[in-house]
Amino acid sequence: MPIEPRLIVTGHSRNGAAVFVEDRHPEPVRVQALPGADFYLLWGTGDGEAKVGERDAAPVLRPYFPGLGGSRALFLRWAAHSSEPQAVPDPASVAAEVAEKLPGLTDPFEDNGDGMHTTDTVDYAICLEGELCLELDDGAEVTLTPGTCVVQLGTRHAWKNKADQPALMCYVQIGAVRVTG
Repeated sequence: MPIEPRLIVTGHSRNGAAVFVEDRHPEPVRVQALPGADFYLLWGTGDGEAKVGERDAAPVLRPYFPGLGGSRALFLRWAAHSSEPQAVPDPASVAAEVAEKLPGLTDPFEDNGDGMHTTDTVDYAICLEGELCLELDDGAEVTLTPGTCVVQLGTRHAWKNKADQPALMCYVQIGAVRVTG
């Protein structure tokens, strides 16, 4: 039985007591750019301003990748065999849909269509279900299985599901400064 993503958020009542303010199953977001993938946008903080103690806190979910000091938390269910070549839909239609639903998602991706990309984020990627391959720019690969956590430090990489089953990942992204040299 596949995991159904669920989000629970805590906060503060008017008198300052801890309360549950949200408990829901987020609806998946789907885009043609990643056929068969389900994005479950959970929570995020504004760039440079993670705060606690606010009443009526609201998530910052867009753009897809956080800027410096911002964060995003999401589940992403990768379709089985997502690494196999797919028919390319109309590029203008794909770009317009991504701009509307998940702005910034495709910005760091290279034009050759192999999924390689680099982001200015520290990412914690946790495999919850299935298997997912992480490929680095030198061709090195590792297969993630449930319970595996990858700490991604702004390296050039691609995610690929080569298995017969979907893979569910949890990603926590924190906007970072890229250091060169």
